[in-house]
Amino acid sequence: MAGYLARRLSRALLTAFGVVLLVFLLVRLVPGDPVDGILGEQASPAQRAALRERLHLDAPLPAQLAAFLGDVVDGSFGTSFRRPDRTVGSRIAEVAAPTLRLALASLGLALALALPLGVLAASRRATRTDRWVGLLAAAGLAIPNVWLGPLLVLAFAIALPILPLPGDEAPGALVLPAVTLGTALAATLMRQTRAATLEALGQPFVRAARARGLSRGVVLRRHALRSALLPVVTVAGAQLGGLLSGTVVVETIFERRGLGTLFVEAFFARDLPVVQGCALVIALSWVFVNLALDLLTDALDPRAQEAS
Repeated sequence: MAGYLARRLSRALLTAFGVVLLVFLLVRLVPGDPVDGILGEQASPAQRAALRERLHLDAPLPAQLAAFLGDVVDGSFGTSFRRPDRTVGSRIAEVAAPTLRLALASLGLALALALPLGVLAASRRATRTDRWVGLLAAAGLAIPNVWLGPLLVLAFAIALPILPLPGDEAPGALVLPAVTLGTALAATLMRQTRAATLEALGQPFVRAARARGLSRGVVLRRHALRSALLPVVTVAGAQLGGLLSGTVVVETIFERRGLGTLFVEAFFARDLPVVQGCALVIALSWVFVNLALDLLTDALDPRAQEAS
C-alpha cells in the first residue's frame, strides 16, 4: 500500500513540476513588455533599463526559472510588478475564497439537476421524457458562458429584477454566476448519470433483484444507483478544476472579485508574476483534485490498485 501511494504521489509531483515549467514558459510568450505597461512608451531608455533590472527581467531565462521555482516552493509565488509591497501568494489568498465558493455552488447546482434528471431519463429510456432530458443536456452543452451570463442578467436582473445586478453583493448575488458556470457541467453529468444508470440496470445483480419481486423504485434506489454513482462522482470531482478555470469568464461578466478577475487584470497590466501565479494555482488544482479522486476510486474499487 505504501509503495502504491508513493507511486501515485510521485506521478502527481512530476505532473506538478511539468505544469510549473509550462506556465512559466507560456507566460513569457504573452505579447507585450511589462516595462511598457508600468512606465508607458514615453519612458527614457535609462528608466526602462533601471526598471528591467529591478524586476530581474534582464536576467537569463534559466535564472528567472530558478527564481520562480524558489518562489513556488516558499509559497510566495514572487512579488507583483504593480504592487511591489505584496507577494503574489497573498493577493491570491485574498480572492481564492470567493472563487472557491462560486465553484462549489456551481458544482452543487449541477449535481442537484443532473442526478435526478439523469436517473429519470435512464428509468424511462426511449420515451418522451428521455428525449426531453437529452434535449436539455444538448442545450446546456451548446450554450457558452459568455452568452448565457448576459442573457440571465437581462432576464432576471433587468427585465424581472428579482436578482442582484452584476457587481452587487446583495443576498442572492451568487445565484446567476453559479447557474452560468454550472449549466454546462450539469449537462455533462446528466449524460454521465444516464449512461451509468443504464449500465447498472443491465447488471446481473439488478436482474436478480427484479427476479426476487422487488419493485422498480426499490431496485433503482437500493441497487442500481449505488453502482452508478461512483463514476458520476468521479467525473464531478474531476470537473472541479475546470470550474475554477471557468470562473475567469464568469467573474468578469458578473464583476465578482475572485481569482478570475485578478488573472484578467494582471494579464492586461502585464503583471507576469500574478498571471503565472493565478494560472499555476488553477492548473495545480487540476493535478491534486485528480490525485485525490484516483485515491478515492482506488479505495472504493481495489481492482484499480492492481491495474496501477
